[in-house]
Amino acid sequence: MHTTLFYIIIFILLADAIWGWILEELNRRSWAHSVPDRLADVYPQEKFEQQKQYRRVNHRFGKISSTFSLVVLLFFLWFHGFAWVDNLVLQLTDHWLWRPLLFFGIMGLASFFIGLPFGIYQTFVIEEQFGFNKTTSRTFILDQIKGLVLGAVIGGVLLSLIIWFYQFAGKWFWLYAWVGLSLFMIFFSKFYTTLILPLFNKQTPLEEGPLRKAIEAMSRKAGFALDNIYVMDGSKRSTKANAFFSGFGKNKRIVLFDTLINDLQTDEIVAVLAHEIGHYRLKHIIWGTLISILQTGLTMFLLGWFVNEPALSQALGVEQPLFHIGLIGFGILYSPVSEILGLGMNILSRRNEFQADAFAGEHADARALQTALKKISANALSNPTPHPWYVFFNYSHPPLLKRLEALDKKK
Repeated sequence: MHTTLFYIIIFILLADAIWGWILEELNRRSWAHSVPDRLADVYPQEKFEQQKQYRRVNHRFGKISSTFSLVVLLFFLWFHGFAWVDNLVLQLTDHWLWRPLLFFGIMGLASFFIGLPFGIYQTFVIEEQFGFNKTTSRTFILDQIKGLVLGAVIGGVLLSLIIWFYQFAGKWFWLYAWVGLSLFMIFFSKFYTTLILPLFNKQTPLEEGPLRKAIEAMSRKAGFALDNIYVMDGSKRSTKANAFFSGFGKNKRIVLFDTLINDLQTDEIVAVLAHEIGHYRLKHIIWGTLISILQTGLTMFLLGWFVNEPALSQALGVEQPLFHIGLIGFGILYSPVSEILGLGMNILSRRNEFQADAFAGEHADARALQTALKKISANALSNPTPHPWYVFFNYSHPPLLKRLEALDKKK
């Protein structure tokens, strides 16, 4: 049984990789040779050629990095690397909590150092080559350290909670773990911009002036009490622009990248913020959180069903069933289910984006939102003609041209 399960795991990894490569190749072949007429005002031919070169470089880099990661994982599986790491940990401790925590700590550090050279190359070679990178070596190093510490603290606490429930709650551990993870997700959604984001970026209240007055006038028109408008120093790392809505209740706030303020006109910024307010008013954030909680429940239920199966640990080279080894095997076997659920979330997300665009078109200026979307896309050298299949399986936002067409109806 465990041998069959081992080859099923190998098949899932290979099938997922091959499918990803097929979609990437379809997307590469769909790149337009000339600027779509709708984007001629923001994509001069020289910039359009630069966009295609940016896509080519990232396409090659993505193939190399994903293939390398796959080879490392297959090598680790074939030679029972997970069992080897567990034996290494066992020489230090066999405690029910410290053993799995140390195991995942070692695995996390190994994954970090394997991916680090690719992150350095992406940031300081590719993004630098095309004029996007503003990250200094010091900022990059601090980001990595902060990310490691934050991941260790948050991941360690959540993993400890799950292991504790597994150890003491019996067959219903998955239910307790689901409740615990759900409470964390709600807490994280509410306090992300006040607790986590400040560790990486500085946020300052938007100063009084024409922009703030225009935003406040729009929010009143939209029936939305907006007090917390912040500007984030996105230019600290990149020239790319963005804005997002976070939190709920008294903790809700809109965050503008300073690059967005530099790149767009006042009416365009207002339209972008109307889009973000639309997500809140249309309850996309609440529904997204609820769906994520339900998905977590399904994951925990299936984990509780399968994690004690001896063949799951044996497939990874460990004779006796161990929670942390079973968790690794379950994670791989669950990936097709995760892909299907992710596909559903992408479909829902694209629908939500169209609805938020329509909301912005009603409460701000549809033309301004169109020009804003075009500028943001062009400045980021985004692909204006992605393949429909690639969009269907990977895009959480509709393609730019589709969004522009939908907004035409709101003019």
